[in-house]
Amino acid sequence: MTADDPSNDEPAAGRSGEPRGAAFYGRRKGKKLRTAQAAHLAQDLPRLAIALDDIGEAPLTALFAGPVRAVRLEIGFGGGEHLLAEARRHPDIGYIGAEAFLNGIAKATARVSEEGLANVRLYGDDVVPLLDRLPGGSLERIDLLYPDPWPKRRHWKRRFVRGDNIDRFARLLAPGGHFRFATDIEHYAAWTLRLLLADPRFEWTAARADDWRLPWEGWPGTRYEAKALREGRRPGYYEFQRR
Repeated sequence: MTADDPSNDEPAAGRSGEPRGAAFYGRRKGKKLRTAQAAHLAQDLPRLAIALDDIGEAPLTALFAGPVRAVRLEIGFGGGEHLLAEARRHPDIGYIGAEAFLNGIAKATARVSEEGLANVRLYGDDVVPLLDRLPGGSLERIDLLYPDPWPKRRHWKRRFVRGDNIDRFARLLAPGGHFRFATDIEHYAAWTLRLLLADPRFEWTAARADDWRLPWEGWPGTRYEAKALREGRRPGYYEFQRR
């Protein structure tokens, strides 16, 4: 796989010093929520939602109702299939799910509440301010699964995998922590590999082709992935370890 140099498309810094590309791009709301989903949002989201002011000097594990030994973050969890499957498999790990799309937040809120999962918290806004607020070295893993590939060259600066966000990942991951990335778009995979392989703070964990061609252990699949497979696109699963 080959890719054009992503550094040529880095966004310029705005007046605040934050790269303009850090702004959120995408829809905030889709079809009308079901009655039960709207009820869960009103009744349950206030106790599940993380506000930036909730993050202070206390350990990040204190955000969860039950005891957890580590914290993981999933960025853009969509319908929540993977987030919830991981939370069920690992009740001793806290999961923060970040999703700016209201319908995704509604689905996850309903499922977390109905199943009584004590190890999930939700963040329903642009994730960059959250990344900047979280303490350094506080995350065991960051998952970014099927992000918008922004296929047109003029939109590449909107891709979430870029230099400034890789810096954020490096700051937040504890030594030995992992960044996992899945995509069905070959160019985005090549783009990501080019950036991460050139970064001395990360090491690609793949030892053979099946390590990125096959899903990770316990992978539940997602609706987006199913659509990609139906349309003949082969997903890749890439994992990088923080040195």
